[in-house]
Amino acid sequence: MSGEAHIDPTRAAFDAFKALPRDEPIWMLNLVRYRDLADYPEGHALHGQGFSGAEAYRLYGEDSDPIFSRVGGKVVWRGAMQLMLTGPADEQWDTIFIAHYPTAGAFLAMVTDPDYREAVKHRQAAVLTSRLVRMQSLDTSGGFA
Repeated sequence: MSGEAHIDPTRAAFDAFKALPRDEPIWMLNLVRYRDLADYPEGHALHGQGFSGAEAYRLYGEDSDPIFSRVGGKVVWRGAMQLMLTGPADEQWDTIFIAHYPTAGAFLAMVTDPDYREAVKHRQAAVLTSRLVRMQSLDTSGGFA
């Protein structure tokens, strides 16, 4: 996969997120590519245990789901990539989903929760690169224009 790895938001991106309205619902597009082998830091209980990126991401899901659910988060769409029709041919995604949060504040509450901050260590070990796109809902009357 070409390009720079994106695992966590930059400080500037996180500040921009926080500057947007916090009391509106948001949808987060998640595109995730796993490492072949999870990269836990030295000192972590799973360091050097041979977990795959997919296994580490599954642990992230298990550990973060209670916090995600508590703040009102819900996965509203999940899919499997079949083909890159437009875009870099080597840009492949292992996990693609859209998560809905009742407010941007709920997302912020999740990512700052102490239990989530532990769970996210699995995500950091699992992910080779990712994209996380904050979206707002627009007219869905069915037409293209």
